[in-house]
Amino acid sequence: MTQTPQSKHGHAINLTQKFALFHEQWSPKVVAEMNEYQFKIVRLQGDFIWHTHTDTDEAFLVLEGELRIDFRDGQVLLREGELYIVSKGIEHKPFAAQEVKLMLIEPRGVLNTGDTTGARTAQNDQWI
Repeated sequence: MTQTPQSKHGHAINLTQKFALFHEQWSPKVVAEMNEYQFKIVRLQGDFIWHTHTDTDEAFLVLEGELRIDFRDGQVLLREGELYIVSKGIEHKPFAAQEVKLMLIEPRGVLNTGDTTGARTAQNDQWI
């Protein structure tokens, strides 16, 4: 019996199905890992906290909705299908007026609140 491509090479990850499994916001869920990098999906709405990732860049890919990333000297608005990289060491604060669904791409072990911990710090490495 020959193996099908799905059984031999794994399976595709359906992000729509993954998003249907949770509704909490500001709590990234890992859906895949490549080398030392994790692909996390998250629902966001409202204002986050100012924070910095000292040792790594952080990638934001908007899958649905709009995300504004505030900086101390400006902001960037991301719409569906847009990707933005926040360079390491740059203080930033995400904001979404309406719920936004996005993917974060960052090294394993990175906290959502970076160098700042508190009530908004999500549990790390939550797979879904």
